[in-house]
Amino acid sequence: MERKLFTALQGDTAEKLNDSLSKQGFRRSQNVLYRPSCSDCAACLSARIAVDRFTPSKSQRRLVKRNGHLARRASSPWATEEQFALFRRYLDARHADGGMADMDIFEFAAMIEETPIRSRVVEYTDRESGDLKAVCLTDVLDDGVSMVYSFYDPELHRQSLGTWMILDHIEIAREARLPYVYLGYWVPNSPKMGYKAQFDALEVYRRGRWERMHDTRDYEMEMHPLSTDPIAEQVANISLPDSRS
Repeated sequence: MERKLFTALQGDTAEKLNDSLSKQGFRRSQNVLYRPSCSDCAACLSARIAVDRFTPSKSQRRLVKRNGHLARRASSPWATEEQFALFRRYLDARHADGGMADMDIFEFAAMIEETPIRSRVVEYTDRESGDLKAVCLTDVLDDGVSMVYSFYDPELHRQSLGTWMILDHIEIAREARLPYVYLGYWVPNSPKMGYKAQFDALEVYRRGRWERMHDTRDYEMEMHPLSTDPIAEQVANISLPDSRS
């Protein structure tokens, strides 16, 4: 049973709160910040890439060249029918049994547009046809960019667009002189999360601090550091829209 520690994200201090708690492993879901707080498990580890230390692998460099025909466009967080159509195709092909499978266009619009902080919708289109191929909802923090949720054309699986969007966000952070790209949670031994561990200079938030990952085998199940925290013990089970990247 999943348990979360959470707080509302609102008011004049929303951006400052988001910046501060993101550095402590929290993630945003619309106007809520949350962090897993399970009493017997610490498998969900917040992950980020240190931009200055990142060096792409040979396969990642090839991937960048392979997707050179795609153009990036960042805009204010506004949902469109074209985005929703791509989102539905992505869910139906990749996450048909997931918690977001039944989302309608109004819930999708809320996921994109209900943000009390500085957010952007980053669209990737084919330079020739203009067709939308991938989208990422991205928050801009004081120390980086946070990939809140991304989706892409499921028929283009050979182009590894999920991985490529992370590589492009590293460039976005570098252009903006921001030190980190926040990726959401990484779970050891999870096939769906394995791609995150393939990035050089990956850091995870563990036992109250960020540490550089060297070997994925070092991260096994352990007691959550908040399991003896009296505040965490009062946190009720809640259901939030799954907007993790």
